[in-house]
Amino acid sequence: MIPNGRIAIAFHTLFVAFMLAPLVVVVWVSFTPASILTLPTTEFSLRWFWAILDDRQFTSAFGRSLWLGLMAASLAVLLAIPAAVAMHRYRFPGRGALVGFFLSPLVIPHVVLGVAFLRFFSQAGLSGSFYAVAGAHVLVIFPYALRLVLASMASMNPMLERAAYSLGATRYDVVRRIMLPAVLPGIAGGWIISFIQSFDEVTMTVFIASPSQTTLPVRMYHYIEESIDPLVASVSTVVIVGTFLLMLVIDRIYGIDRLLVGEGH
Repeated sequence: MIPNGRIAIAFHTLFVAFMLAPLVVVVWVSFTPASILTLPTTEFSLRWFWAILDDRQFTSAFGRSLWLGLMAASLAVLLAIPAAVAMHRYRFPGRGALVGFFLSPLVIPHVVLGVAFLRFFSQAGLSGSFYAVAGAHVLVIFPYALRLVLASMASMNPMLERAAYSLGATRYDVVRRIMLPAVLPGIAGGWIISFIQSFDEVTMTVFIASPSQTTLPVRMYHYIEESIDPLVASVSTVVIVGTFLLMLVIDRIYGIDRLLVGEGH
């Protein structure tokens, strides 16, 4: 392997710094003691972190986003597993069109999806309900779970199942002992990516969430329009640090690279 030269390393360093700069600024601003968005230089304070606990709208929105992400990601993975099995193992007319249909939420603008869902739920009498928001999130994050489960199944050796059947294993034993362990990295990786996408979704949710079902990103979006204090920066810092710690724990337990590419042990 040819080592990278100094120019390549310098370019990579600048690129990483450029990508991380907005996060660093947000975290830095969240420690200001002032009542406006300023960069603290001589004095740091946890004032705006304590203010999160005093704002019931933010705490309730965080709990709602957490529960919504858990439900939507779990449902998306449960739907992605049988869909991935059918897409991977069988060849039938219209398979390519069906795959494109399942992955279409990736290319449709979320503004368009939000308007479409708003009209649909209004006519169905479900406008603003929690289950309507959860269903819309499942549809949007389903492609992420499907792609990772499909990638995991593609790396599975079909000869293992045939060998198990030839040795007298039942279909249940093959699914439990061979197929599920092989696709587990894709399932776990799909769930993680789907949860993050659901928790972070704001563009579409603005259209379909009622005031009583406001999620954390939507609450932050509306709060920015109402105030310029650093409370949103402190909330963003909590989310950034929480996401980093979650990914760090998962990486220590299993390995992020294996989860994302769908490779087993």
